[in-house]
Amino acid sequence: MKTLLLVPTEAGVGLTTICLGLLHALDQQGLRVAFCKPVGQPGGELATAMVTPIENAAEHTVELIRHYAGLQPPPPLPCSKAAEWLAGNQVDLLMEQWMALRERTLAVFPQEPDVLVLEGISTVTDDPVLARLNPLLADSFDAQVILVSTPSTASPPNTQTLAELNQRLENCAAQFMLPAGDAPANARVVGVILNMLNAPPEGEGHLPLERQLAVAEGAWSWEQIQQQLPILQHADTASPGLHLVGGIPWDAELTSARTSDLAQFLHAEVIAAGDIQQRRVLHVALASERVGNLLPHLLPGTLLISSADRDEVMIAAALAELNGVALAGVLLTGGMVLKPETLAFCRQAIARGLPLLRVHEDSFQVITELPGFANRVPVDDDARIRHVMDTVAQHLDRPWLVTLVASPRERRLSPAAFRYSLLQRARAADRLIVLPEGEVLRTLRAAVSCVRRGIARCQLLGNPEAIRQLAASNAIALPPTLQIVDPVPLREQYVATLTALRQHKGMTPERARRELEDNVMLGTLMLREGRVDGLVSGAIHTTANTIRPALQLIRTRPGIDTASSIFFMCLPEQVLIFGDCAINADPDASALADIAIASADSARDFGLFPRVAMISYSTLESGTGSDVDKVREATRLARSRRPDLVIDGPLQYDAAVSAEVAATKAPGSPVAGHATVLIFPDLNTGNTTYKAVQRSAGVVSIGPMLQGLNKPVNDLSRGAAVEDILYTIALTAIQAVPRNSN
Repeated sequence: MKTLLLVPTEAGVGLTTICLGLLHALDQQGLRVAFCKPVGQPGGELATAMVTPIENAAEHTVELIRHYAGLQPPPPLPCSKAAEWLAGNQVDLLMEQWMALRERTLAVFPQEPDVLVLEGISTVTDDPVLARLNPLLADSFDAQVILVSTPSTASPPNTQTLAELNQRLENCAAQFMLPAGDAPANARVVGVILNMLNAPPEGEGHLPLERQLAVAEGAWSWEQIQQQLPILQHADTASPGLHLVGGIPWDAELTSARTSDLAQFLHAEVIAAGDIQQRRVLHVALASERVGNLLPHLLPGTLLISSADRDEVMIAAALAELNGVALAGVLLTGGMVLKPETLAFCRQAIARGLPLLRVHEDSFQVITELPGFANRVPVDDDARIRHVMDTVAQHLDRPWLVTLVASPRERRLSPAAFRYSLLQRARAADRLIVLPEGEVLRTLRAAVSCVRRGIARCQLLGNPEAIRQLAASNAIALPPTLQIVDPVPLREQYVATLTALRQHKGMTPERARRELEDNVMLGTLMLREGRVDGLVSGAIHTTANTIRPALQLIRTRPGIDTASSIFFMCLPEQVLIFGDCAINADPDASALADIAIASADSARDFGLFPRVAMISYSTLESGTGSDVDKVREATRLARSRRPDLVIDGPLQYDAAVSAEVAATKAPGSPVAGHATVLIFPDLNTGNTTYKAVQRSAGVVSIGPMLQGLNKPVNDLSRGAAVEDILYTIALTAIQAVPRNSN
């Protein structure tokens, strides 16, 4: 399924109408289309005074999509909430909510749609927090971006205006740049839609106070835009220009409100409804002079504003109506009542459909209020919406859209989707995870968060009074379902068990009691005996302290000779697996092959398609030496043991992850340039690389996750943050589910 994100270059580009038209165009091509609006527009929660009651029921675009596209998208996350989480560095929580919206959007489809269309938020240049939302949306949903813009109408169209438009597009596109080295085919921004081409001044959805021309002078042609907009004309074939997906001409009918909409905005009394639901306001005329000067403004679609004591204006409007001029209506100001004889004289015009309205404010007050009219499409304006959908769809490059949607582009598992999947699967697993470091503040916070969010049931080992005091001093409310277990009375229960298990290594009851003073050893025995489902430790303990008891007491699964570890590296664009970066110092070729196979299986278990790159300092046959020979032999062994896996090596790191480098160094490799699992030749290389990538690129890493044990035990980095611990608990809960149940 392809995901397209529509991003406005600024406010007022008609994003809602473009969404409707794009969905209509894709539907016309026989494609299965879904729509999701992940975030409400800035200020949308407050802008309810100018919309009809049906629009107040949900976000405006969502309501329109529900009524006219036959879809049922869920309501968006309020922009204020998204901004709050971003400002508080709770990006994971924000992305989790977006992935939940995505699942709810797709859940109603019996089979996966061909394309998911997302509506971005209007760019807010003075708010750096909100400015992060659109790029974050693109990354989270692994979406390709189509920019939506409209040319400036402040001056007649000319080369300078085209240059300004190009600069806006370039600035917006720059927000979505992929990391250096990614192939051009993976570029985020793929096209541009220009809306309201050649609109006259104030033609972009504002109520026109002067009569608008059908087309502005000096109008741009499609060919002129194609030839003179530089962003469409990149000469560098490695960086092709964006595609002009559509140019939607300005049309007064697309921006014209009904007379009834304006009456509702002004809280006007309807004296005579006439065709108030059908007639549209193309412009407004104020009767401030003698009638003779008003005659040129008595044109179809004119809303005539006049004081009620000017009978001659009402009579002129009635005569225009009787002469076939369908005015938008007459608005009488000042709260006065027309003379009965004047109203009687105009009855035939009113009978023909001329709307007659009245407000208590004077004409000057009404004119000053009109710029506040939000001229967006009401949900119940069927005629306007149908016209919008047809017009936009007609001016989009539909064959190109079909090709874009159908073109092969392997979906990368975005970090947001991966983390959301982890949490959802952990919730479904409903496992009990023991945390031996219960008196560590970070561990306590992670356990509380896990329990509150339903990610896993948690059991803290530690002095109950000390844990409660730690919580109280840090204003942490302990959930009633969080288990706090005093290890002291438990230890004696496991002395005999530990003695029996390690008797061949000289274990005695006295030594067992000393060993059980370590909560990690105690927790590991609890796991072995089935009292808990998994163990997470390492916030203050070394890796050896966490893993040694597991290797001694839990041991590896049948058929597994080498326990190993992997990190899930959440890069900006995708999730990669690094292994082994925590346990095996210098594995031989056979152990390295085991690590590759186990890591590939783990990748599949967690939703990644495994393309395994065996990392070395040379690529394929280019190098020699004992180290590269070991990797070459490990690749051969792994292929022979598991011919179903896609494995290649030796590969240098850059050849493994960069399609551009791979095209030169390893053409034809099924892995090079597209690796998802990277296996390092030794612990020195793996640990150094993972930490370098993590720190220098600001990458979130989840792990290490241990592989190959009979029951799940996972180690933390001693610098692990609360979120790191939370995700490791989620990993452990998922591992506790038998593989054939995943």
